[in-house]
Amino acid sequence: MDEENPVELLQRYRRDRHVLLNYILSGNLIKKVVMPPGAISLDDVDIDQVSVDYVLNCAKKGDPLDLGDAIRLYHDSLDYPYVDNTGDVEGFYLLTRPEYSGSAPTREPPPVPAAAPLPVVVPPPVVEQPQIAVPSSVANLPKSLSLDSPTEELTIDDIEDFEDDEGEFDSRRASRRHQTDANDISLRLPLFETGITDDDLRETAYEILVAAAGASGGLIVPKKEKKKEKRHRLMRKLGRSKSESAESQTHRQPGLVGLLEILRAQLEITESMDIRTRQGLLNAMVGKVGKRMDNLLIPLELLCCISRAEFSDMKAYLRWQKRQLNMLEEGLINHPVVGFGELGRKVNELRNLFRKIEESESLSPSAAEVQRTECLRSLREVATSFSERPARGDLTGEVCHWADGYHLNAALYEKMLGSVFDTLDEGKLTEEVEEILELLKSTWRILGITETIHDTCYAWVLFRQFVFTGEQGLLKVVIEHLRKIPLKEQRGPQERLHLISLRSSVDADDSCQDFTFFQSFLSPVQKWVDKKLNDYHLHFSEGPSMMVDIVTVAMLTRRILGEENDKAMESPDRDQIDRYITSSVKSAFMKIAHFVEIKADTSHEHVLASLAEETKKLLKIETNIFSPVLSRWHPQAAVLSASLLHKLYGNKLGTFS
Repeated sequence: MDEENPVELLQRYRRDRHVLLNYILSGNLIKKVVMPPGAISLDDVDIDQVSVDYVLNCAKKGDPLDLGDAIRLYHDSLDYPYVDNTGDVEGFYLLTRPEYSGSAPTREPPPVPAAAPLPVVVPPPVVEQPQIAVPSSVANLPKSLSLDSPTEELTIDDIEDFEDDEGEFDSRRASRRHQTDANDISLRLPLFETGITDDDLRETAYEILVAAAGASGGLIVPKKEKKKEKRHRLMRKLGRSKSESAESQTHRQPGLVGLLEILRAQLEITESMDIRTRQGLLNAMVGKVGKRMDNLLIPLELLCCISRAEFSDMKAYLRWQKRQLNMLEEGLINHPVVGFGELGRKVNELRNLFRKIEESESLSPSAAEVQRTECLRSLREVATSFSERPARGDLTGEVCHWADGYHLNAALYEKMLGSVFDTLDEGKLTEEVEEILELLKSTWRILGITETIHDTCYAWVLFRQFVFTGEQGLLKVVIEHLRKIPLKEQRGPQERLHLISLRSSVDADDSCQDFTFFQSFLSPVQKWVDKKLNDYHLHFSEGPSMMVDIVTVAMLTRRILGEENDKAMESPDRDQIDRYITSSVKSAFMKIAHFVEIKADTSHEHVLASLAEETKKLLKIETNIFSPVLSRWHPQAAVLSASLLHKLYGNKLGTFS
């Protein structure tokens, strides 16, 4: 079985940690939650830096949870190998490279000193000690259940300074992903030089969505709920089942307000960040009569309109500021499609301004404010001149473009498209998918998206989700959008020029390769389907139902990419099906030949007789199952596979003559 992409595995692990910790911290499992210094609510605590073991121990023992100690223990644990103390003796694990470790030592191991038996803690007889549930079943626990707590259940008032982020629990994702080689479907786009993360892209994508909504006049700043009301609503959520959760979504607020709330939950945006973003963009429009919100240079305006005082701690503010500066650097100067011209000398000036803004935070408050204000004033002048270079103006009706090149915009749009999947079942589309896609259209003028670019990006996002979940229904939607992608002659002259300009250089296999837009998005899809179809006897042995859709995807991507490369192919479908049959039949025949040879060593059957019998079985499978599928694109598929098997068996027969 192929290995899962480490990045996807890490994200799934992180999401599961969040679900578990949020459930424990928000329910009646902890006697008391004590915030670390400088934190007011859980919004101010980095959940990734909290020791899960410490939290679980507090839940089991009924002790107050000091998040400061939990964070300290997490960092302390990074200096030591993982220890397993569940058995009679402690064991630890080290990650090594076997090829460099050499053989095991020949000397006898030192004697193990006798360890003193661990003290046995007898719980009070009146309290039953249930086992701690794993994250996947946590959501099914009744809200009155307490994990091994020998003390009284937590009351709402015992939680110190807790704020609920709407959607933290609605956005639980019960991951059902199949293990796969996800590297095969990674986009062929260059890495970000500034180290922008998936979280950075997700948060910036939401800011762009808010700006697009504001351009249509549908932006309001929600009021924070009173703490007591919020806590009561949160506690009701904890006992809600999956069906109740899905039903509650139908009672959302109507119109754009409710849709933005859904997207906030889908993109895992906190309530405090949402309010800051909306207020910052509204403040940015003050005095800009006649200018649309989606024409703003969004990261720049947020830097100018959101102050340090709006954050609960310095760390969160610095992380937010660094993200905005990185977006400006990646968007304006790191991937120039349009030449800088006379602005070339200002590239270093722009980078120096980024550096000075970051350095201002180490100065005294008064000096920091002066330096930051001056730098932002200069940054506005320089960044605006960069963003007003003519690029796709003829296509979108806008001269201002906030991201040069398309890599950043494509990554942001991919995050937006990822919000169409059901948070409770990742293989399904959410009920609001059509409304979400309609709202995403309002971001096209900001990101330089066209109908063709949208269909291509969406097809890739859907296909990647199919690979992760194995949900065949997604393939139908992939095929639908691949068929919408127009051929070259069907595109307008402006769009043809725009698509030609979307090129990228990616370092791969010790060389730099150039990719067009379609190659960046569809060549990973083609690589994946080709890999499966080149051995369809192995991958579709349970039945051909999914194989039909996979072959359809293969033919559609081949058509688009073949036209992109200006390849004049005669009967391309037949040629490709021919290669699939040849590769898969050869692979299947070699496997049965190897099986027969092994079997002959332990039995008295002749190799050729056994091989003939197995070859007949293989031909029957090919004729009855796979040929009817492949004959849709290659009428002679059955004849080709039969003649190939005849030739392969003949070659084996020749070795005995």
